[in-house]
Amino acid sequence: MDDLAYGTRNKRGDWAPNEPATPAPLFVFPPQPLELLKWLPHYFFPYNALFAASAVAWWYWVLPGTEVMKTLAWGWILRLFVANCVALFLFFGVFELRLYILRGQGNRFKYNARWPSEQKSAAFFFQSQNIDSLLRTFGTGMPIWTAIEVAILYAYANGYVPWLTFAGHPWYLFGLALVVPLIHETHFFLLHRALHWGPLYKWVHAVHHNSVNPSPFSSLSMHPVEQFGYLGVAFWHLIIPSNPILALYQLHFAGFGAIPGHIGFDRIEVGGNAAIDSHAYAHYLHHKYFEVNYADGLVPFDKWLGTFHDGSPKGEARMRARYEKKKARVNAAANREGR
Repeated sequence: MDDLAYGTRNKRGDWAPNEPATPAPLFVFPPQPLELLKWLPHYFFPYNALFAASAVAWWYWVLPGTEVMKTLAWGWILRLFVANCVALFLFFGVFELRLYILRGQGNRFKYNARWPSEQKSAAFFFQSQNIDSLLRTFGTGMPIWTAIEVAILYAYANGYVPWLTFAGHPWYLFGLALVVPLIHETHFFLLHRALHWGPLYKWVHAVHHNSVNPSPFSSLSMHPVEQFGYLGVAFWHLIIPSNPILALYQLHFAGFGAIPGHIGFDRIEVGGNAAIDSHAYAHYLHHKYFEVNYADGLVPFDKWLGTFHDGSPKGEARMRARYEKKKARVNAAANREGR
């Protein structure tokens, strides 16, 4: 495909789409029903339906029976841990292998022209972003993921929280399944915004932001505190009356679903002139500029709070103006303290 038919490339070789990033047409006034109908398939495909299906698959083919999960035993916990690791490695690895190792579509639709494997930095273990990402993802991320999963399943199995059945509450649970992405977006925004507070950023979130040029395995490359907070979104299903399959869906949405914003490519070519939108641009801009796009745009928190950057020149100007105001406030505070 000719990516220049869809965007532009600057002198450094960085590619940007012609169309600016836009929040989902869910929370707009006046309502835009036609835009909503056109967007609606993107709410389910390709990612959300896949993560929901994976939760069902885990429930029927990976997890043991409820009686087994009433007891914390190493057998089923280790089996779950291995299944999680293998699935994540294969899912992230498919993108990593095709786009970054084999470079199957070259740098077409790639936001940052440079390749992480060619950028050595002391910020990473062994000066390698790829090695650092793998160590953090599987060294702390997957144990934390599995621990959260086990805690939730153990709570349900022992009756510590309400377990609503699909037979008894079909419409309620169907509606709850539909808002799983909205729960994720809200939790992610609140956590993410807090992590950009000075001390938390320095000691926790900066680990993730070392990947200025993210790639698939950067998705869960975080400090353990952030990994727990991010994947802990599934704990909402111990507060909201729910079902363990939906709790799994919430966890898979966060874990497997971390990849869209870190692919580093705007479109994934699938043959001929066909390509799948990665939905990565808004979060790529966050990695590039740090203080924009704290959410992914499903709920327009950034629009409402003035931190949205759509990648356009106007968006750039708004961001620069906000930075200048912040700089002026910091300088004014420093001058007052110096008197």
